[in-house]
Amino acid sequence: MSDATLIGLALALVVVATILWAAIHILPEYERGVVLRLGRIQPLKGPGLIFIIPIIDQLIRVNLRTQTYDIPPQDIITKDNVTVHVNAVVYFNVVEATKSVLSIDDYRFGTQQVAQTTLRGVLGQTTLDDLLSKRDEVNSSLQQIIDGVTDPWGVKVTLVEVKDVILPESMRRAMASQAEAERDRRAKVIHALGEKEAAANLADAAEIMEQHPAALQLRTLGTLLELGAERNSTIAFPVPMELIRLLERAVGDRDSTP
Repeated sequence: MSDATLIGLALALVVVATILWAAIHILPEYERGVVLRLGRIQPLKGPGLIFIIPIIDQLIRVNLRTQTYDIPPQDIITKDNVTVHVNAVVYFNVVEATKSVLSIDDYRFGTQQVAQTTLRGVLGQTTLDDLLSKRDEVNSSLQQIIDGVTDPWGVKVTLVEVKDVILPESMRRAMASQAEAERDRRAKVIHALGEKEAAANLADAAEIMEQHPAALQLRTLGTLLELGAERNSTIAFPVPMELIRLLERAVGDRDSTP
C-alpha cells in the first residue's frame, strides 16, 4: 500500500472515531437527555447508552437530583416595621426535563431569583413575632408560593428553610427587657399563688388545732425542740393561747364597765 493510501485510511479512521465519539453518550441514572433534532424536540433519552446524530442533533443533559440554593442575606422590613437580616436555603429538583429546557432559558437562575423575591415579599407581610415563633408556617408559605411559580418550568421546590434572623442591637435589648419583665411577672404570680395556698392550708390547720387543743401543745413542743437543736442563746417561753384569750376577755370586760 502506498503512503497516500495509509494516510487516507488513517484520516478515515479519525473521522469515524470522531463521529462515534459525538454520537455515543452515556447518561447516568440521575440524568436525562433532551434532544433537539434540527430544532425540534425528540422523545426524552436516558438513562444509559444513547445515540444521537452528530451535527443534526443537539443533546442537553438535565440533572434530576435535588439541588440547593443558599439565598444571600436580605435586609427586610417586617409588617410591624422592624428591619431584620434574613437568609434562607431552597431545595429543588427537576421533575420534567423537557419543560425545564423548553419553558425557561436557565431554570436554576430563574428559581434562585424567584426565591429571593418571594422571601422579601412574604417576610415583608409577616410580623416579627410570627417570624420568630411560627417558623414552620412561614417556611410552608414560602415553599408553596415558589413552587407555584416554578411548576410550569418542570421544577419542584420541595423545601424552603429560613436559617438565620438577625435583629438590630436595639431590638435585641428591647426583647431582652420584655423577656425579663415577663419572667418577673410570672415569678410574682407564682409567689402570690404560693402565699394563697399556704394561707388556705394554715386556715385548715388552725381549725383542726382549735378542735384538738393537744395538737397545738405538741406543735409548741416541737418548735422548742427545733430551737434547742440549733445551739443558740435564744430562750423561748411558750405562752398558752388560753391565757392570751383570758387576758383579752378581761381587758374587754374592763373597757365595757361604766
